[in-house]
Amino acid sequence: MGGDLAPERIAAILKALDEAYPNAVCALDHKTPWELLVATILSAQCTDVRVNMVTPELFRRFPTPAAMAAAPIPELEDLIRTTGFFRNKAKSIKGAAQAIVERFGGEVPRTLEELITVPGAARKTANVVLGVSYGLAEGVVVDTHVFRIARRLGLAKGDTPQKVEEELMRVLPREKWIDFSHQVIHHGRQVCLARNPKCNICNLEQLCHSKDKTWHS
Repeated sequence: MGGDLAPERIAAILKALDEAYPNAVCALDHKTPWELLVATILSAQCTDVRVNMVTPELFRRFPTPAAMAAAPIPELEDLIRTTGFFRNKAKSIKGAAQAIVERFGGEVPRTLEELITVPGAARKTANVVLGVSYGLAEGVVVDTHVFRIARRLGLAKGDTPQKVEEELMRVLPREKWIDFSHQVIHHGRQVCLARNPKCNICNLEQLCHSKDKTWHS
């Protein structure tokens, strides 16, 4: 593999991310795998900041999967209304709670195969929970930031999150899958913005050949 996917270039990108974001962690506040699962479901098309404003009261009222499984849908909708798509999300988190109580003994499962059977837990959500809560690298979390930046850096060419994830899993060392996503999400929020990326303060700038760079050193 040469060019963009040369091992030494990938190593340099990973090193630069480690230097810029040495302590990058999941931005969703949570105390348990269950809370992280709910928060991740709520974060679809919504900011983590907004989710973190909603979850404390949600978990105070319904602290366990069993409690949430029994929660009235209108009450759930009311608590999560500001996260957007609240009707679908209320159904998902109640459905997830019921599945975890009925099928998994109240514990969030530790495998991708099991977790993606839980309502609301598509592959990206499952990867977040497995990586953050259990330290299991089953895949690479590809959100809008990872999708954009992986393509800008030439690490992937796919036109869907699934294709980009498959490409990243091929080129990144498995032990970096979890950290890479956290670091790139931080990078996408702070530096590599969708419009007008701040290339002049980016420590990856010399490694990046993206057509939409705003500055060249």
